[in-house]
Amino acid sequence: MAENANKILAPGTAAPDFALHSTPDQLVSLSDFRGAPLILAFYPADWSPVCGDQMALYNEVLPEFHKFKAAIVGISVDGAWCHSAFSRDRKLHFPLLADFEPKGAVARLYGAYRDRDGVSERALFVIDPKGTISWSYLSPVGVNPGADGILTALEELAPKK
Repeated sequence: MAENANKILAPGTAAPDFALHSTPDQLVSLSDFRGAPLILAFYPADWSPVCGDQMALYNEVLPEFHKFKAAIVGISVDGAWCHSAFSRDRKLHFPLLADFEPKGAVARLYGAYRDRDGVSERALFVIDPKGTISWSYLSPVGVNPGADGILTALEELAPKK
């Protein structure tokens, strides 16, 4: 992991724009979320045990994310049809985006692509309402990073009372 730990985009970096398919005929872009926090959860593959657990956890924690007016999207190199089946099977209530063709192009922009494996890293980003990365984290591929870091980053973004 150490070789990759410093390659993902760091906090303070402008989040690279993208447009990816959420369904075979619908595109979602970074700019669609401007004005509110956005969580990008890059993950290696639909149907893998750790990825399934990670996405199910985020589905459960969605109400907590919404308290911060934050949205979440999952991103992997799987295609839109695969995402559709996986999302339906896991009853996910947030979009999964297909970084499918050119394969891993968006993951590469974020420094979150595993060339040797042809999949995304397990990388998390919290993007502030203005489009700047406020927090990023690279997890070992075999480890579910959980939601604590995301929630802490969202708390830090929240207006102070």
